[in-house]
Amino acid sequence: MAREFQRGHKAKISDLTPGTDLYVGVQIAAPGLTFDISCFGLDANEQLSDDRYFIFFNQPKSPEESIQLLGAQAGDTESFRVTLDNVPATIHKLSFTATIDGAGQMSHIGPGYIRIVAGGEEVVRYPFTGSEFSTERAVMLGDFYLKDVWRFAAIGQGFDGGLDALLRNFGGEVAEEEPAAPQPQAAVPGFAPPAQATAPPAFGAPAAPQPPQPVPSFGAPPQPQPPAPVPQPYAAPQQAVPAPSAPVPPSAPVPPAPAPYGQPPQQPQFGQIPQQPSFGQLPGQPPGQLPGQVTPPGAPLGHGQPAPAPAPSPYGQPPGAPSGAPQGFPAAGPGLQAALQPYRETPTGQRWTPQNERLMRVELAMGGSAVLARQGSMVMYQGKVDFSHKSAGFVGRRLGNATGQEMQLMRCTGRGQVFLAEDASHLHPIELQGDGICVSAENVLAFDEDLQYEIRQIEGHGIPGGSLYTMQFSGTGTVVIKTHGIPVVLPVTPSTYADCNAVVAWSSASQVILSSQVRLRRHSYPGHSGETVNLQFRGAPGNFIVVQPYEV
Repeated sequence: MAREFQRGHKAKISDLTPGTDLYVGVQIAAPGLTFDISCFGLDANEQLSDDRYFIFFNQPKSPEESIQLLGAQAGDTESFRVTLDNVPATIHKLSFTATIDGAGQMSHIGPGYIRIVAGGEEVVRYPFTGSEFSTERAVMLGDFYLKDVWRFAAIGQGFDGGLDALLRNFGGEVAEEEPAAPQPQAAVPGFAPPAQATAPPAFGAPAAPQPPQPVPSFGAPPQPQPPAPVPQPYAAPQQAVPAPSAPVPPSAPVPPAPAPYGQPPQQPQFGQIPQQPSFGQLPGQPPGQLPGQVTPPGAPLGHGQPAPAPAPSPYGQPPGAPSGAPQGFPAAGPGLQAALQPYRETPTGQRWTPQNERLMRVELAMGGSAVLARQGSMVMYQGKVDFSHKSAGFVGRRLGNATGQEMQLMRCTGRGQVFLAEDASHLHPIELQGDGICVSAENVLAFDEDLQYEIRQIEGHGIPGGSLYTMQFSGTGTVVIKTHGIPVVLPVTPSTYADCNAVVAWSSASQVILSSQVRLRRHSYPGHSGETVNLQFRGAPGNFIVVQPYEV
């Protein structure tokens, strides 16, 4: 039975099917739109380092044919054959994307999906609809990615640009179209008799339709029956344009139309000078028209008559802009685009995405759980996001106040993107997969609500600032820690010591004890080194500590 994924769900391929020769089908459609469905073979840096692994309509397969474009079949708009065992070791991710060819938006698409079929049986499907997108012209549908083993992730991440912008995002280059070569000038024809007339073609039946392509041997789904033709809806009758009315006699000038009952006459807009009738012109009469004269509809003005002045544009809207256009829309030239390009949003299709060293973006729709963040750390958000207070309860507040590990948190839920930062600190997302990490509550910015966290006591006494306790996070999820400056990660050895005011985090399996450098003989002399108390770390190979270049 096929598993249905939601956006952000991940699974090992071995948990879905034992096969590695897979069929990937994509179904996406919208009225009046055409789509380009492609596959990007990316390296460990998520870049298209080899253009031969950009699989699209002009390059239907990779060099060793581990990725092949099969075309539309079995009800899918496009399909691929992916043989994971033959994918080169330099390729760490296969990203399947869909882009609109021409103008249009992803919000116009109907229900679609990306699915994986193994041995002719569908094993996983990720459905999506146009309501999940807005003005995007491309979408990253799903990824095969290598993380010790091959895995599949449902992405569903929109992208504002088209195929060219998506290609540049992955580090590829868009080939410029070469100008067409000039056609050689034809030679001057010489004398030649006319060609003999050919016999008229005889009667012939039309060619029989081509039989359907056989199902691929690796197990593509069977071809569905074509749907019955849908009858066209009844067309609305066209309204005839009424003929222009007969001209009014000269002796009867046309007065302006009266205002509706109970409403005052139309007044000029603020900042608009009312037009005064010229000499010999009745009020409400077009300029350049003689008294008692009526200009037929569509007739040009007479010779020497001034054209009517255009209506003033709304405030903040340039002249000639269409009605209803956004006011104050900037004209971004190539220079402005180049200046802003290094600071644009960085979409990667992941739940947690660093935008730079000090700004973190979280996609709430991915992962299926809420996000707990430090109160006041939100700097911007997009979409429908709800912020609520996360209470620690009476016991939690008492324990947090007593240990100095109290966290004032807010709960972020909804469907959108939230951007987090605090005091321009450096931010570091740490993904936990069943392991744990110890970090002070002061250094925690945000984390997934699915993570378990508790207060853990450090052995020893006399640590400055009362930091006898720390927070321990464990489970599966991501925790974002903040540091002053760029930290360093060191392995734990039998002789690893750190200043308790500079250490940020350490692996939860490490043993931490207090180590004091104060001796009676040294203390008897005036002055000291300033390094009197530090922490000693012990543990098996694989444990680590994180130290920042700053002392709190």
